Amino acid sequence: MDDREHRVIGAKDVTATDDLYVLVDFLNRILKDKDVIFGLAKAREEGKCTVTIYRTD
Repeated sequence: MDDREHRVIGAKDVTATDDLYVLVDFLNRILKDKDVIFGLAKAREEGKCTVTIYRTD
């Protein structure tokens, strides 16, 4: 990864599904030239994931 700064645009807890990983990967591949990155992490609540959108500058 390069030295660009990553700023959080927004984050949302959603129900965890296997398709979330596919969706985040798809969004990162399609929108990589738009200076945004999508992240996915386990949320504190059981059965939830946090989707985070970052702006790269």
